[in-house]
Amino acid sequence: MDFLRYKLIYISFSGILVIGGIMALILWGLNLGIDFTGGTLIEYQFEQLPDLGLIRQTLTNNLDFDLAGLQTAENNYLIVRTPEITQEHARVIKQVLEENFNQSIREDRFESIGPTLGKELLIKTLIAIVITATFIMGYVAWTFKNLQYGVSAILAMFHDSLILIGSFSVLGHFLGVEVDTLFVTAVLTTLSFSVHDTVVVYDRIRESIKQYPQVSFVELSNKALTETMGRSINNSLTIIFMLVALLILGGSTIKWFVVSLLIGTIAGTYSSPFVAVPLLNIWQNFKSRISHR
Repeated sequence: MDFLRYKLIYISFSGILVIGGIMALILWGLNLGIDFTGGTLIEYQFEQLPDLGLIRQTLTNNLDFDLAGLQTAENNYLIVRTPEITQEHARVIKQVLEENFNQSIREDRFESIGPTLGKELLIKTLIAIVITATFIMGYVAWTFKNLQYGVSAILAMFHDSLILIGSFSVLGHFLGVEVDTLFVTAVLTTLSFSVHDTVVVYDRIRESIKQYPQVSFVELSNKALTETMGRSINNSLTIIFMLVALLILGGSTIKWFVVSLLIGTIAGTYSSPFVAVPLLNIWQNFKSRISHR
């Protein structure tokens, strides 16, 4: 099949998604969770969760310290985010809630992270992404003995990452979804997954070049895509089915982690044949034109 006949459409579609993600990041940024900002996160489980506005008013009227944010979750959970406080403050909050709503409340989670640790984690995350990208680009370029393979693979990888990060910027703005260390895990997983599929296609192109040296690069690329497309789709579907099952049956604590992996998997499945290979061909065409001048 002549997949690369529509390579400009693929690149344009990807460009729209990437630019949209970048614009979302510029306008709204990321809703950083407690892992990055520092503070305290407490989770209380109610027998029957009251209205959030009523909870907020009750706590405001009965506490002498500030709460940064309140959020409800599935299974009658109330999530409290606040500047760093003690376990004693958490017991006071629990007592106020029980007295005002006449029901037994269970404290299921208490996490306290200092702002210094949060800043350090953010810096380490950015360093990890840069190091990962550099090593992957170097490895792919060395494996295929050609820098354009490494650069094309890394551009496709950043395409997936920007779509994932941009999606969570939108989700954070409209749904209040926070970015935490699990999101960092999802981003790094997306990087490796994207390159894994890309390397399979590139390897098939390299084998075809050795077997058919007289055939054009575009034809060999289409041949490689045709031969690997079924494998890529089947491989991705097994992951997607598992993630959908986790999304439906898993708890609320991993919900957005699963969503991030799902977005990354879909983006990575698309980018390997429809971003990495078209970019490689555009670069190859440009080199051919330069060499023939």
